[in-house]
Amino acid sequence: METGRGGWDIAFRELAAGYGARAVLSGINATLPGGKVTVILGGSGCGKSTLLRHIIGLSRPISGNILIGGHDFFHLPEREFRRLRRRMGVLFQDGALLGALTLAQNVALPLTEHLNLPKEVVRRAALRVLKMVELEDFADFYPNELSGGMRKRAGLARAIIAEPRILLCDEPTSGLDPITAARMDALLKAMHAFYPDMTMIIVSHDLASLDAIAEHVLVLRDGGAVFNGSLEELRESDDPYLRRFLHRLPGEDDGPAHTPPDPEVRAALDRWLAQ
Repeated sequence: METGRGGWDIAFRELAAGYGARAVLSGINATLPGGKVTVILGGSGCGKSTLLRHIIGLSRPISGNILIGGHDFFHLPEREFRRLRRRMGVLFQDGALLGALTLAQNVALPLTEHLNLPKEVVRRAALRVLKMVELEDFADFYPNELSGGMRKRAGLARAIIAEPRILLCDEPTSGLDPITAARMDALLKAMHAFYPDMTMIIVSHDLASLDAIAEHVLVLRDGGAVFNGSLEELRESDDPYLRRFLHRLPGEDDGPAHTPPDPEVRAALDRWLAQ
């Protein structure tokens, strides 16, 4: 299987994706450009993580196609499918580090699991990528001895140790304070500058991260793709939903339903509060 040089596009053709027979996404037609940083946006439950699982190959589409580097991912022979998956690195939302292993051992897992290399070579590789994420001094610490931001950076180091052609990040700034989140954004930008042919897909709802790192944006809503284009085009869009999303504005029907309390419950509460 040859995929050529340069960044790999990821294309969706009439994609329907979900769980079992229940479609979460349908009719998705979009191309995420190779060698660019694409941010997948959308409200909670819109299908962002579902789409990510399908790109990684953890779930099969209900129908339609996913093309990676020009190859129909789920129609490849099993051996080629596995080979393509090896070229992907994943930063999970919580870092997904193993508590019984040190940071260096966690980061080196892709090498120790699949390659027969001397221990000193593997450790040297782990220290190299830990240095890239400014964690080389914590190589022999355990995950529970680190902050949440440090664990995420360690997860990023593990995701890139095999120098993947595609890096997928699930909510890399969730749960982080603004300064730590900005540091993660800067780290992702630096990583992309170091690996300019790497296609980066970032699932997020962090608008500050969007402004900091996005070159391309895919917006999901109600099971479909409502926008696919550059960050500049997104900012210029007149679509009411996109403008509400970007400016954090509620919809006209948002807010609590104004229904009167149950009289029996209210009377019982009054008696209890008066005791």
